[in-house]
Amino acid sequence: MKIINVVGARPNFMKIAPIIDEMRQHSNLNSILVHTGQHYNKEMSKLFFDDLKLPSPDVYLGVGSASHAEQTAKIMVEFEQVLLKEKPDLIIVVGDVNSTIACALTAVKLFIPIAHIEAGLRSFDRTMPEEINRILTDAISDYLFTTCHDANDNLLKEGISKKKIHFVGNVMIDALLKHIDKASQSNILDKLDLIPKSYAALTLHRPSNVDDKKVFVEILTAIEEIQKKIKVIFPIHPRTKKKIAEFKLENRIKKMKNFKIIEAMGYLDFLKLMSDSKFVLTDSGGVQEETTILKIPCITLRETTERPITVTEGTNIIVGSNKEKIIKESLKIVKGIEKKGKIPKFWDGGAAERIVKIILSISKSRKKK
Repeated sequence: MKIINVVGARPNFMKIAPIIDEMRQHSNLNSILVHTGQHYNKEMSKLFFDDLKLPSPDVYLGVGSASHAEQTAKIMVEFEQVLLKEKPDLIIVVGDVNSTIACALTAVKLFIPIAHIEAGLRSFDRTMPEEINRILTDAISDYLFTTCHDANDNLLKEGISKKKIHFVGNVMIDALLKHIDKASQSNILDKLDLIPKSYAALTLHRPSNVDDKKVFVEILTAIEEIQKKIKVIFPIHPRTKKKIAEFKLENRIKKMKNFKIIEAMGYLDFLKLMSDSKFVLTDSGGVQEETTILKIPCITLRETTERPITVTEGTNIIVGSNKEKIIKESLKIVKGIEKKGKIPKFWDGGAAERIVKIILSISKSRKKK
């Protein structure tokens, strides 16, 4: 069975690595890795490939950065040539980036079956490009692998057949559990002169937060207050770095003595940074999941989340971009008032094994036909 695994952006790398590891255990699976190049610089791509021991891509499309329409179109044009050449039995797409929907759309027009890993997640906010990507990818996929029961419910409400839906758990957690011991050996805290639990970690990259100057300044005002009480470490996303310069916020940031901006880091270093933090401020979906497993308090700088299980069962609190809420929840944690969570079902390191087992059963049933 020939399978094309598609990655494009940093979150995809963590999700596909356990799948590829598991596929290597089965000689009857021919796995091809296609990297669209949506994230292409060293920090956003190469470091993660190295840390996760991902093989070099068999095919690199090199589409780079562009508008949503242009990037999606470029990926479709390039990926169609790959499909026509390789004629795979199945393509696997993960997550909700432009590469996910672009490759799924290309495959469905060529009658190639699609498996979507991390299906059914919904924020119910259609102003998020990722929400559109999720909904459309699920609608055209043949096999939908979900991380939680609410994802199953979302798919059923949208009219998707129960036969297509497989609750398997979270492959991103597979990656975390596999690499947590190695991450613990990272010397990133020494490099940054940090003591465990003496700092908060920040990630901020979503257009809704950083492209709108008013919203960005609101969040920055909250950080100004928080850093007076605890050091805040910010591995900066290229998009956010660009916006700081565009909005002329450099001088304001320089005045914050306890706010340290560093370059984007690899997977293992960031995992170590999160693991030893007092809490994490983020607008990332994946970080909400990772902090739940690490039992680190998470303050999400968004109005909605497509991962509500991290709130109902995990350590996540949603505060939006309101500075008063951000400050209030952060200072509660500084004072030792933390939300305790539990580990959701199947977030146990076995998701990739369950997925590949289902794919193998699909292969067997096709041979019988």
